[in-house]
Formats: sequence, structure tokens, C-alpha cells
Amino acid sequence: MVTMQNDILYALDIFGTFIFAITGAVKGVKNRLDFLGVIVFAITVGCAGGMVRDVLLGATPVAAYENNAYIFVCITAAVLVFFISPKAVGRWSIIVYADAIGLGVFTALGCAKAESAGVGAIGVILSGTFGAVGGGVLRDVFVHEIPMIFTSDFYASASIIGSLFYFLLASAGVSGDITLIATIIITILLRIIGYKCHLKLPVARMHGEVKRK
Repeated sequence: MVTMQNDILYALDIFGTFIFAITGAVKGVKNRLDFLGVIVFAITVGCAGGMVRDVLLGATPVAAYENNAYIFVCITAAVLVFFISPKAVGRWSIIVYADAIGLGVFTALGCAKAESAGVGAIGVILSGTFGAVGGGVLRDVFVHEIPMIFTSDFYASASIIGSLFYFLLASAGVSGDITLIATIIITILLRIIGYKCHLKLPVARMHGEVKRK
């Protein structure tokens, strides 16, 4: 049973890595990076969040260093995006939904790994959130942008709420598989709703600034 659960977590990790690598590669193409740059962006977004999560949990060497599959998956995603970009990237609105899927998967996965490491509520929530948004932060910094988690429609907030949801379900004794799937779904839905409805957290006004209607 434990082996099967580990297999499920590993499959989700690879899947989430592939999805996030695609979003990273698309960002690279849109910023007119060369072939190597697109690969670097794919690896950064696909693996960096998981690396941050593993380091915080003391799971070192991190998974991407121990298992070549993570890097190979990222490179595959980068090559795929690079060669289909003329037909897809400029009008690829579906990338928002792919990013939401990656967010949900890595949020739930980070929480599950934190729970198995025996950390408390804060550790579970932070592991879920950092694992989901870490790669995107580096991606945005690389192209001199304010990280999307600070400005976008309910992005990091969706991951935080999803992580809290995971912890509450796990604390209530709900089975691991149901908790994992439910967290993925709720995080994805929150992200998509936030994007569709342009939900944003309030921003403080400075002295003399006129309130926008």
C-alpha cells in the first residue's frame, strides 16, 4: 500500500513537472530566448519549486538530482514547445489552464510530502505553497518582472487555500488519496475562478493617491 502511494506521488510529481516545464518554455519563447534559454526556463519552472520544497523538508539530495527523469521531462517539454511555437504560443490561452493544473498538482504534492515528513500545519501549508510557486518566481525574476504571485489573479492565494484545505482534510482523518485529489481540484478551481473573475487581493494606497473605481 505504501509503495502504491509512493508510485502515485511520483507520477504526480513527473506530471506536474511536465506541465510547469511547458509554461516555463512558453515564457522563454515569448521573451525571444534561444533554444538553450527555452530549455533553461523549462527546467527552472519545472524543477525549482520541487527543489525548494525538498530542501525545506530536509529531503536531500533533492529529487531532481537523484532522478534524471525530472530533467529529461523538462527538456522534452522545452523541445516540444520550441518547435510548435509558430503555431501555438502566440495564441495559446490554454497555457493558463495548464498552469492552474500544475499549481494544483504541486500544491497537493508538497502538502503530502510535508505530512509524511511529520511537520505541523505551517510546514504543510508552506511546503505546498513554495513547491507550487517557487519555479514561477525564479522565471519572472529572470525576465526582470515582478513575480506573478505578487500581482496576478489569485495565484499564490489559491495555493495557500488549497494547502490549508489539505491540512484540514488530513486532520479530519480523510484518506490520503481523497485528500490529494480534492486538494488538486480545489486549487485548480480557485486559480481558474480567480483568473476568470480577475480576483485580486487589496493593494494599499499611498498618500495622495486617488482611489480607483
